[in-house]
Amino acid sequence: MSLDDSDHELIVDHLGREPTPAEAALFENLWSEHCAYRSSRPLLSAFDSEGEQVVVGPGDDAAVVSLPAGEDGSEAYITMGVESHNHPSYVDPFDGAATGVGGIVRDTLSMGAYPIALADSLYFGDFDREHSRYLFEGVVEGISHYGNCIGVPTVTGSVAFHDDYEGNPLVNVACIGLIDDPDRMVTAEAQQPGNKLVLVGNATGRDGLGGASFASEDLSEDAETEDRPAVQVGDPYTEKLLIEASERLLDEDLIESARDLGAAGLGGASSEMVAKGGLGADIELDAVHQREPNMTALEILLSESQERMCYEVTPENVEEVKAVAERYDLGASVIGEVTEGNYRCTFEGETVVDVDAHFLGEGAPMNDLPTEPQPTAERDLPDADLDAALESVLSSPNTASKRWVYRQYDHEVQVRTSVRPGDDAAVLAVREADVGLAFSSGADPNWTDAAPYDGARAVALENATNLAAKGAVPHAAVDCLNGGNPEKPDVYGGFSDIVDGLAEMCRRLDVPVVGGNVSLYNDSPSGPIPPTPTLAVVGTKDSYDAPPLSLSGEGDILLVGEGPVAGGREARLGGSEYLSAFGGTDRFPAVPEDPSGFVETAAAVADRETTLATHDVSHGGLAVALAEMVSGDAGASVTVDGSTPALFDERPGRVVVETTAPEDVRAAFDGVAPVTQLGSADGSGTLSLSLDGETTTLEAEQIQAYRDVIAETLE
Repeated sequence: MSLDDSDHELIVDHLGREPTPAEAALFENLWSEHCAYRSSRPLLSAFDSEGEQVVVGPGDDAAVVSLPAGEDGSEAYITMGVESHNHPSYVDPFDGAATGVGGIVRDTLSMGAYPIALADSLYFGDFDREHSRYLFEGVVEGISHYGNCIGVPTVTGSVAFHDDYEGNPLVNVACIGLIDDPDRMVTAEAQQPGNKLVLVGNATGRDGLGGASFASEDLSEDAETEDRPAVQVGDPYTEKLLIEASERLLDEDLIESARDLGAAGLGGASSEMVAKGGLGADIELDAVHQREPNMTALEILLSESQERMCYEVTPENVEEVKAVAERYDLGASVIGEVTEGNYRCTFEGETVVDVDAHFLGEGAPMNDLPTEPQPTAERDLPDADLDAALESVLSSPNTASKRWVYRQYDHEVQVRTSVRPGDDAAVLAVREADVGLAFSSGADPNWTDAAPYDGARAVALENATNLAAKGAVPHAAVDCLNGGNPEKPDVYGGFSDIVDGLAEMCRRLDVPVVGGNVSLYNDSPSGPIPPTPTLAVVGTKDSYDAPPLSLSGEGDILLVGEGPVAGGREARLGGSEYLSAFGGTDRFPAVPEDPSGFVETAAAVADRETTLATHDVSHGGLAVALAEMVSGDAGASVTVDGSTPALFDERPGRVVVETTAPEDVRAAFDGVAPVTQLGSADGSGTLSLSLDGETTTLEAEQIQAYRDVIAETLE
């Protein structure tokens, strides 16, 4: 990339001169789409980001949210952040995914938090393609290696396969951090002129150069070889030392503000810190500890070498900070100080950067791009044989078990994980606040490809339903908004629709969206990705326990929410795995009229002693939800009205409940959502489905064989 002509003219007009090569490179990266959100920022005002629980909202390295106060009045905060590492993961799936984990963890550290949980939402091309499987295996290995080495559990997430990710996979990683004492919180806003800037962590090398600009352009056919230098190389063992050193710095109250070195490296982190405080800085690039000889000023400024933090430190605390770094075998350099003037960088005695920090960080003009409305699907619904439909949908990699993925992650390190991966949501025991914290993350590209606005609303509702099924009420969310080239009106129209749909449903659920990330230009010679709104949501509950997904075999089975043909309406299968398997088109299903009431009531019912099992109905519809609940000797006998498609309707806002008190469940949902008796659980170890007078029975072993397609293919 190079500076756009109009940007160049604006910069020259502001500076009154031509920018130096280092300044031009800084502007190129910090004014890129990846850093400046030039095409997306005009849309993001649609999100509600405020609430009494919101301590720090969008704009910092991570958001900060307060947890409900403990019985003794104690307070604790969590941080929430999400990041994309899409282009790097295509070029180098292992290092691209690994450094995505490292980056979001450092965002957590920079707020004064200790990372306690990760979620990964991953999107690849068709699973049948060898290249897709190569990327999939490499990404999962990179996430597991880095997360396991640093001792942060990966507890939830999602995996989806869709042909339009073949040339551009998505790797979205979210992190939750814990601040057990509000006084430990720091931000990325520089506080006081005269304070020193101290760089702590790995030495600076030439890896990751131009990563921000690389992430702001379409992938080329030769990206896997030509763009390899733009991908960072991670060192999780150094990151673990950095995590522990950060804790010691906070314990000893040695830092005033902090920023991790991510996009645009030192230049991005240091200029953004001082810009947030309305200040400037004098930085000596020669003082940066370096891994490679003869590095230029531009290389030192823009290197995205990993495992580095920039701290603002009072002069009297500098030696103590250096001592802590030495104790943890980390490099430490005093690289400059905060000033009231411009952002200035010197190298070998010459000034190479002298610009206003606010103009550098916030001066990029926003793009005003045209949009095209997305077409509405016509009804063309196939009526497949039930046995064939069950086999095809249950064995789809999209609905199949993801055990092959999450069993590679250490999800029990830190001894907080009460509900493990593989359920609707993870549940963490936050003992410091005596709170159960549920965590869900994901999106469904089939939904948003079919209907961007309605599909995004369904993504928000499904994540909230995941929490509710485990007895938690949604508390806050962050989003990772992925799209193709925004300069294409149809692509930007779909992206605009997912923003509006996600914002509208989060507003109806009263869930503040406290931060996030935007990744555009996910386009390649094979075409744009589907608009993909990954949402990571946390919910709170009074206990650490939750009803299981698996049936007990002892209760009645109820469907809560609109039935497939409730009120005489036919099933709508737009965006469903059924249509993906058998072809055809259809309109996307409607969301419930009272999604907030549904979620709150579902959470309350899930926590009752009479509730034996709960499971969200989503990908694959009711048939998949019921099959997933069959386990061991526990089975079910179910009757559903309607034709075959009725079992595969993916209408959002539904949950299956196994209960010993069905009338109590009906009473709880009276006026909120319909409740339908499907049948009863038993000890048969089979799923018996009666549909339109015909009965099909699936053995637990047969269901498991269908659902093990990923593991069977890769092992």
